[in-house]
Formats: sequence, structure tokens, C-alpha cells
Amino acid sequence: MTAYPIRPQFGDPPKLQPTQWVRRMREEQTLKRMAAAEDTTAGRLSREWHVIEWPNARPIVAEGKTKPLAGFLAIGPGGIFSVSIAQHGRSRVLVAGDVVQINGRRPSYVSQARRDAKRVQKALSTAIGQDIKVFPVLAFVGNGPISVNGLPKDCVVTTYRELNKVLAATGRRLSPETADKLSLVARSPNTWPDAKQYQWYPEGATAGDKDTTRG
Repeated sequence: MTAYPIRPQFGDPPKLQPTQWVRRMREEQTLKRMAAAEDTTAGRLSREWHVIEWPNARPIVAEGKTKPLAGFLAIGPGGIFSVSIAQHGRSRVLVAGDVVQINGRRPSYVSQARRDAKRVQKALSTAIGQDIKVFPVLAFVGNGPISVNGLPKDCVVTTYRELNKVLAATGRRLSPETADKLSLVARSPNTWPDAKQYQWYPEGATAGDKDTTRG
């Protein structure tokens, strides 16, 4: 049998340059770390909370700039919470009001968490035709010490270990039936027209095991 060389087919993706390959690998590693942080944090919540994976596609930012925040929505007795997750590893975290300092840098985590909550609030309010409140939460994932000298206004700051306790302390604003209905709206891709790259999962999968509810 005559062997013929294999020719690339029309439409084959072009080969990546070394710098492009390194950038792609960094992006994939960042996404994996973000997913792991989401799973770790969401896994701390009790089963009465609905956990919906983050509905806003987040672009990977350039190396050296503020890293993107991972996150998810938590809908339960205390209301609707937009949980933004900041990973700090073993680094020391200093919190003073709206200012967060890690390794000498001051990423805009608090303001970003607020923006995320407002984006969610606008989308859900539009979807149900009624103004609702979404509370921003900034949860730190890591082993490094966290020092707090004044908390920010209108944004809950906590660690992933304390998240369930913090949300449980918010009381009972929603009935289980209302939380169920809101979680259905939050799961619908039609609620998030701007999240074009978001991958949706069917009813019955958590942020940790791709099940969107814990209740």
C-alpha cells in the first residue's frame, strides 16, 4: 500500500506561537484555580442554599494586572447573594474599608464585588419584572492571615470557611418556595443575555459537582 503524506484539512486551527501557548496555558491554569475555589467555597454552604454557577463570562486579564474573581450566586433564606471569591494563597491580606492589600498590591476586589452584585440585581429584576436586592459578598480563599481594620459598607467580607455561618446570620427574608422560583430564573440562560460564553448545566447539578441546587 502506498503511503501518502497527511495534508492539513481546510479550517485546521493554526499552530500557536510559543508566547501564545504560554499565555493559553496560564489562562487554563487560572480557570482551573477559579473553578477549584468556587467548588471549595460553595461546598461550605448548607443544603438550604441554592448555588448557581457564575452567570457572567469573565475574560482572563493580562499577567501582572488584577486577576479575575471567581464566584457564584447563593439564593436561600437570607436572600440573594453574589459571592465573589478572591484567592490569596499564603499571602497576608489587609482589609481597611474598601481597600484590600495583598503583597503590596491593592486589587479592586471590593468595588468589583459590588459591580458584580449590581449586574446580577439588574438582570434578575428585569427578568421577573420587580426590583430585588442582591447583596455583594467577598470571600477569601487561602491559608494566609487576614487583618481587618474596618469593613467596607454594603459588602460582606468573609473567608470561605465562615461563609455558611455569615449567610446563616442574615436571617430569613425568603421562603423556600420563593427561593426555588428565584433559582429557576437565575438558572435560565435567557436571564443573562451578555453571558455568551457561559456554560449552563441542567436542573439538578452544585457548583462543586455541577448540581445547581443544594436544597
